[in-house]
Amino acid sequence: MDYGDEQRGADQSLPARFVGAEQANEEAGEHFTPREVITLMVDLLLSPEKDLGRSHVVKTIYDPACGTGGMLSVAEQYIRSLNTKAQPLLYGPDWNDEAWAVCKSDMLIKGEEADNVRQGATFTQDGFEKEKFDYMLENPPFGVTWKQQEKYITRERDTLGYEGRFGAGTPRVNDGSLLFLQRMLSKMRSPKEGGSRIGIVFNGSPLFTGDAGSGESEIRRWIIENDWLEAVVALPNQLFYNTGIATYIWVLTNRKTKDRKGKVQLIDARQFFIKMRKSLGNKRNKIGDKDEGEPDQIGEISRIHGDFRHNVARTFLVDGKEKPLIVSKIFDNEDFGFHKITVERPLRLSFQASAERITRLEEQAGFKGLATSNKKSDAIRLKEIEAGKERQEAIRGLLRSFAQTSGEMLYKDRKVFLADLKKLDRERGVRLDAAELKAVLAALGERDETAEICRDREGIPEPDSELRDTETVPLKESIEGYFKREVLPHVPNAWIDHSKAKIGYEIPLNRHFYCYEPPRPLEEIEADRACPTEQKAISSYLDRETSKIDRLIEKIEAAIEKLQEYRTALITAAVTGKIDVREAAI
Repeated sequence: MDYGDEQRGADQSLPARFVGAEQANEEAGEHFTPREVITLMVDLLLSPEKDLGRSHVVKTIYDPACGTGGMLSVAEQYIRSLNTKAQPLLYGPDWNDEAWAVCKSDMLIKGEEADNVRQGATFTQDGFEKEKFDYMLENPPFGVTWKQQEKYITRERDTLGYEGRFGAGTPRVNDGSLLFLQRMLSKMRSPKEGGSRIGIVFNGSPLFTGDAGSGESEIRRWIIENDWLEAVVALPNQLFYNTGIATYIWVLTNRKTKDRKGKVQLIDARQFFIKMRKSLGNKRNKIGDKDEGEPDQIGEISRIHGDFRHNVARTFLVDGKEKPLIVSKIFDNEDFGFHKITVERPLRLSFQASAERITRLEEQAGFKGLATSNKKSDAIRLKEIEAGKERQEAIRGLLRSFAQTSGEMLYKDRKVFLADLKKLDRERGVRLDAAELKAVLAALGERDETAEICRDREGIPEPDSELRDTETVPLKESIEGYFKREVLPHVPNAWIDHSKAKIGYEIPLNRHFYCYEPPRPLEEIEADRACPTEQKAISSYLDRETSKIDRLIEKIEAAIEKLQEYRTALITAAVTGKIDVREAAI
């Protein structure tokens, strides 16, 4: 469907007339996809395909949030441009009534199978439950909550596992981006049936959000360990109409070529853009398309992807200067994985039954709770509260007595302190229970680096939660080797709590392409500063102008003061009868 030259900038310009301007969207994460982004996605997906020129080849193309069908149309056009006898079959649902109607109408006009465009939210109404597809493309909403579908999605995750769509896990409820991708992965053909290729547009969040063990990290782990992630392409900023945020194209497949197996290609295409003559909302940049008489930036990005080479550089004009930049890097799958380990250090406490520390007992929850009751009966409740107060006083008396017998000695060994305290406890018959003893230890104890290590009954050092730390160890590196090299030289008594170790995955694309630029030399900065004569002229001009402003402010303030005096005199005259208000009104 051709919307005319004026509207070629976006595949969704026709729905904009039906649905309303994008700025009015209720869902802040929904973005109409610029046509050049769709063209690039289709190029990345289809350019490696060798069988598209085969006579009467049949290919199925699926967009799970098809909108008005822009992605489907461009993919269809691409295949037909290679092979007029090819038979691309287009599929896609959309929850928006108007967009669905436009897409279905478009299919009818072009003679496509319009019944393959279905209405409904695909998380809860999968209109193609048993279908598998050759190619899938999507630009899902960015950072949109899935709270309304949470019950349905978590039930499918927990009951069907990997037999369903969300077996790898679920992300945070306020960002469903990775749910859209899992839904697409569930519709891949098996490699024996020819496999599938997927292209999806994301913001930066799915690359790195979520710590090791989180839903997002586990989904990334599932994808990368299954060797489905082929490439991630960083796009220029300010490509979309109602957002200027950074966006990325993920390319996934379950039939990687031999040279790509176990590898992921990262492409930095952020400098591949031309400035638009006129902005469209937040869209100020465009990826050049040779079919529109522009630099062939789409083709160049596709060639970089197809060449599959590490540390490929291109020269760009940045801030008026030509600058070589790395645009392609190749990594092993394991390069994106890491172990998150918990590093513990021993707990060291000193104890003293001083007046100051005994006072802290009053703030301990276990101690305060003694003089409370949840009973509904007033008589029973008051009785329990009174008994609790008596118990509190008995504990206070025990500690005061302990302070006298110990001479407020500072104990540096918890074991010795407990032995002396329990001995006096038995003699006085107070019999502290576990909760009461815990409150006493919390009140009388302080962290002390010079104290002995606190140990459990088996003699194992107890960890200090306040000194607990975590370390991120690359998946390819030995945890013990990293620990000995990076941790033990600084904290020799530390140890790893292996029970808390987790594996995480993230794709820090920006970090891999970061290039340090040293600050300019001081001499160069000084040379750029204005000369003394210019500085003096600027200073004199500012002094003159600010003096004019100051004088104007003084005049205005004087006028306001006179008006206020006149107002006061007028009110006084009216009140005293010097002015006939009725005549003045007439």
